Amino acid sequence: MTEAPTTAVSERRLRFLFTGGGTAGHVVPALPVAQALRSAGHSVYWAGSRSGLEERLTADQVDGYHGLAAGKLRRYWSWQNLRDAFAVLLGIVQALRLVHRLRPDVVFSKGGFVSFPVVLAAWLKGIPVIAHESDRTAGLANRLAYPFLKGLCTNFPEAPPGFTGTVVHTGTPLRAALQVGDGEQGRAFLYPADASAGGLPVLLITGGSLGADALNSAVRDALPELLQRYRVAHVCGPGKCPPEPWAQGYRPLEFVGEAWGDVLAAADLVVSRAGANALFELLELGKQTLFVPLSRAASRGDQIENAAYAQALGLAQVRSEETLTGAVLAADVDALAAAAPQLRDALARLERPDACRLIVSMLLNCAPA
Repeated sequence: MTEAPTTAVSERRLRFLFTGGGTAGHVVPALPVAQALRSAGHSVYWAGSRSGLEERLTADQVDGYHGLAAGKLRRYWSWQNLRDAFAVLLGIVQALRLVHRLRPDVVFSKGGFVSFPVVLAAWLKGIPVIAHESDRTAGLANRLAYPFLKGLCTNFPEAPPGFTGTVVHTGTPLRAALQVGDGEQGRAFLYPADASAGGLPVLLITGGSLGADALNSAVRDALPELLQRYRVAHVCGPGKCPPEPWAQGYRPLEFVGEAWGDVLAAADLVVSRAGANALFELLELGKQTLFVPLSRAASRGDQIENAAYAQALGLAQVRSEETLTGAVLAADVDALAAAAPQLRDALARLERPDACRLIVSMLLNCAPA
């Protein structure tokens, strides 16, 4: 693991091309980096898919968005691989044209299948590429990109298997809105009729931006017991909220936008999926968390590895999705509350790199003189 070198502020206005997409996790952590570069007078452009997700997330955050054809990179045989192979080839051609036209000084990749054509195009044009890997083991797009990278930033202290180049442990850039969250405003947002609610602690349960059906089912079963001791704020996912009327002290939400920082600040305990970005945001904010990682049946097991890392360091507790029931969830939340003092002590000792500064340093150092 290498420390990022100290960088003098560039006197030249540089052009950076960011790429990544497929999920919010391949976009959102890069936005503080883009903001820092633009604040320093540099230009930042984004190359993503044409799905609309990345363009919405980067709106007003970059100097220009460019949609490319994107084929999914699968680890298994499917007839769709044939169709997507053509999409990948088209994406490479489009990326080559884009890189030739924009002439960026450096490319920064946050991963996802749309990033590979851009990384390859930059390498073919002799443009340095820095990537950021969120998980302990890299996704397929980042693994394919390894030979073309000048450096790799990581969330976890150890280098991911298979990469032998320059690695800098940066952690995850934390969104500014999360750092200034207001718990009082969060409670007022969640419970406008009674923000105090008798002083009961706030339990925040989230399955991510799309929700988690297994977690939602367990919450429904556990709710009568949980509401005896907690106020429950539940991010269910789009179209997954139960119909009104809701039980007193229970606030379901399809998703949370600008108020997310305040909602996190209001939460005394959290139950969450274990995607790397969500995991590190919760750890950096010092939240006592029970992680319920996505099972291997529905993923490559990256969330299981992420959660195991936090548990091994005494930073969080973990429950496997396969053993999750309403009764188990209620018992686990009570155990989390009982362990809160030990978790707080462990979280207070957690190393918190200045991720945004370290990544900006790497990008500036890679720019041609």
